[in-house]
Amino acid sequence: IACLFHSKYKSSWSSTYTKIGKSCEIHYGSGSIYGYFSQDNVEVGDLVVKDQVFVEATQEGSLTFVLAKFDGILGLGFQEISVGNAVPVWYNMVEQKIVNEEVFSFWLNRDQNAEEGGEIVFGGVDPKHFKGKHTYVPVTQKGYWQFEMGDFLIKNISTGFCEGGCTAIVDSGTSLLAGPTTIVTEINHAIGAEGKVSMECKEVVSQYGDLIWELLIAGVQPNKVCTQLGLCFLNGTRHVSGNIETVVEKENKEGISAMCTACEMTVVWIQHQLKQKKTKDKVLNYVNQLCESLPSPMGESVIDCNSLSNMPNVTFTIGSKAFTLSPEQYILKTGEGIATVCLSGFIALDVPPPRGPLWILGDVFMGVYHTVFDYGNLQLGFAEAA
Repeated sequence: IACLFHSKYKSSWSSTYTKIGKSCEIHYGSGSIYGYFSQDNVEVGDLVVKDQVFVEATQEGSLTFVLAKFDGILGLGFQEISVGNAVPVWYNMVEQKIVNEEVFSFWLNRDQNAEEGGEIVFGGVDPKHFKGKHTYVPVTQKGYWQFEMGDFLIKNISTGFCEGGCTAIVDSGTSLLAGPTTIVTEINHAIGAEGKVSMECKEVVSQYGDLIWELLIAGVQPNKVCTQLGLCFLNGTRHVSGNIETVVEKENKEGISAMCTACEMTVVWIQHQLKQKKTKDKVLNYVNQLCESLPSPMGESVIDCNSLSNMPNVTFTIGSKAFTLSPEQYILKTGEGIATVCLSGFIALDVPPPRGPLWILGDVFMGVYHTVFDYGNLQLGFAEAA
């Protein structure tokens, strides 16, 4: 159906087309496509990339593509994650020496009334669209544009979850900010977002909250608390749960695994509160409230638009520097007048070790901070957008 509503490529109209014909499929965060490989020259702005291999989509199995205003997807990740090991457009731009520098950069305009929605520069940086100097961090793994992120703060108070570092990727193809359920739950609670009540979470707090508190006070390692309580079992050298799931309660998941996941989250929350030297009653009451703020799976949380002035700033630590987002920047508004709806810019995403915990800094972040993708030096740069 999506093909009926969008512009289409016709190889028969091209004198530079070369048939490949190998079939493939690509799965995205929302939706998937099926098609086959072809080769042709690709024009990007005033640049012509010769002999570019690409996918002709013949089937797009998602409502996302039906409603989308775009006709195609231009991947800018590394070849390491390219489907069929196809050479990305950007690689060919560099190889064919049609760009001045091995750098591309993004400016996303957050002014919905502006004529220009943003700008991507291939081969350089536009000085009109950022203030000051960029803070650079090295790419830690080629695939996505991945780097090491430091602590995450709510209202200038550490959440403690990324004190030892978290993996993060910056991705213009992700609309929102995706982070570990444990942290997104705390954000939801702080901004008054309506979440999903988890019975397992409340059960763990009521039945085991005191014991978790005592074990942590006694110096038991946080990653061993739930095992000692019998809520998690060791499978070789790792817990059965392996990671904190996006939502505690999942269909087709054994009850013991859900309890294990709930326990792991509770330990993180209590441990963080212990560092702030709060009383046990206050801590357990707070953790019980967090259970009610657990985000729905990949869902957007609704916010009261009138409460923006009371919401906290949130801060990402990148390259030892604070990158702060105000409520006006991380809350999305849709509609007008009495039909206005406010949505949290955060969604829950849990990736197990060794690749996780993982943050995805999408358009909500990139709209506030101009982003440089330095391919030549394998680094990322962030500066205040202008």
